[in-house]
Amino acid sequence: MNENRFRWRNRQLREHAAIIDGKLAPTKVITNATYLNVYMKQWMEGNIWIDDDRIVYVGEAMPDNTDGTEMIDASESYIVPGYIEPHSHPFQLYNPQSLGLYAAQTGTTTLINDNLMWLFLLDEKKAFSLLEEFVELPCSMFWWGRYDSQSVLQETDQEEFQEKVVPWLNHDAVIQGGELTSWPEVLKGDDQTLYWMQETTRLRKPVEGHLPGASERTLTKMKLLGVDSDHESITADEVLRRLALGYNVGLRNSSIRPDLYGMLKELVDRGHNQFDHFMMTTDGSTPGFYEQGIMDHCVKLALEAGVPTIDAYLMASYQAARHFGIEHRVGSIAPGRTAHLNFLHSPEEPSPHSVLAKGEWMKRDNETYNVEKTIDFPSFGVTPLQIDWDLNEEDLQFSMPLGMNMKSSVIMQPYALSSDASREELPEGNDESFLMLVDREGEWRVNTILKGFTNKLGALISSYSNTGDIVLLGKNKQDMKIAFNRMKEIGGGIVLVHDGDIIYEMPLKLSGVMSDEKMETVIKKEKELREHLWSFGYRHEDPVYTLLFLSSVHLPYIRITPVGILDVKKKEVLFPAIMR
Repeated sequence: MNENRFRWRNRQLREHAAIIDGKLAPTKVITNATYLNVYMKQWMEGNIWIDDDRIVYVGEAMPDNTDGTEMIDASESYIVPGYIEPHSHPFQLYNPQSLGLYAAQTGTTTLINDNLMWLFLLDEKKAFSLLEEFVELPCSMFWWGRYDSQSVLQETDQEEFQEKVVPWLNHDAVIQGGELTSWPEVLKGDDQTLYWMQETTRLRKPVEGHLPGASERTLTKMKLLGVDSDHESITADEVLRRLALGYNVGLRNSSIRPDLYGMLKELVDRGHNQFDHFMMTTDGSTPGFYEQGIMDHCVKLALEAGVPTIDAYLMASYQAARHFGIEHRVGSIAPGRTAHLNFLHSPEEPSPHSVLAKGEWMKRDNETYNVEKTIDFPSFGVTPLQIDWDLNEEDLQFSMPLGMNMKSSVIMQPYALSSDASREELPEGNDESFLMLVDREGEWRVNTILKGFTNKLGALISSYSNTGDIVLLGKNKQDMKIAFNRMKEIGGGIVLVHDGDIIYEMPLKLSGVMSDEKMETVIKKEKELREHLWSFGYRHEDPVYTLLFLSSVHLPYIRITPVGILDVKKKEVLFPAIMR
């Protein structure tokens, strides 16, 4: 790939320096600015010169040459660095472009993104070409390099996955290894993953853990093995335990773990006053959660919890940039940084009234701007899902004696079946439904019963899942067939059917996993989905995460995976997948 796409060329650098000498004019000058200097940890006054997408000067002087320069009076504003989301999963029905543009309009101008779905959907050549396209967007998009799939794959798929790990880690746009959901295997002797972790460290990139509930002993061992950060704390004590051991700590405010306010409030109440190694994240929340904002909302919660004002802003900007080794690009208002600037009415109001992202107006005086640059996903192989096979009667056989019982949106326990699963329809009133995970190529299937999702819905089908395979569930087999056929017709998506009628559909035209619509449309459609499912007896917090994590083996206790029904703790296949 062309490394220069991720840095300024020599010609541009010379032009930036020439602006200081008055030989060229900057494109924008922000005058009378009160801005946050993250290095001094104080508010300062001065002028900010910008040339296209880069800050070239911050201080009291004005440029000698202002021919064609846009002059911006900031005397009524406070300016802070664009916010950074350090742990984004940009495939939660939305796509990386729609999330990135929406985020930038709310002041979150840099995202560090999960690469998991690209590992499943694209070969390296197409994926890496696509990453270069994201560079052209007004927001800054960086990526993680995954070590594991979060599920258990068929042998051939697992080999293909592993072959991609090192090339991704070496890519310029990848600035982190992880998140390490397979840490128990590493502790038990998984030297392949440990090698990848060491390679990440050799490349001077941090390794992110995924260590929920880890003891001091486990945290110490993972630190020795190379883990640099973790975002899985759920109590103040867990936060302090990680901090004391040298971890950079991500504090989470997400749709399934809104822990941020409570943890910070307890820390402040206990007299904690050191926030330099904290970051905040929304951890890939589902679309509707982002109606209230992204990192701007996290700053708001931090301020409400009593975190000192400047520390709250640094946690959402500079601290993440420093951790990832990109502070020379983002996270501060200083010469040489990308021109990501948030204009606030006051330090107590973190949602910006105006946003510059890479020097472009994303929002001005609370009016959002449309971005002309869009990514042609189909040209990179991210196309509507094409399925050339049909469900048959044999596929819809649910005879195994073991089911999955939902204890929360994402936690599943095994239970012994007592219902007759051979019938065409499960009775309304109980909360059992047929569940099948089927390969998107139609090569294998896994069938069981899911308890706790619905008490009457005929069928739901979703091509959105953790592995990109197809989830089919419901109480009526005929409704399930109708839902499957409609999902095929629309090129992938989520379809609900009841009593033979299609009552909801959400096309996911980008490989059956992501919508090609704007974020606002995706938010509306996801809210409609929730309302439908709640009316049909879904009683947990987040149905989208239920669909996503049915096959995710980093969660207890039992999962439906491409190799079969899996006991997560024992790593034992209880009932294998059936080849079709």
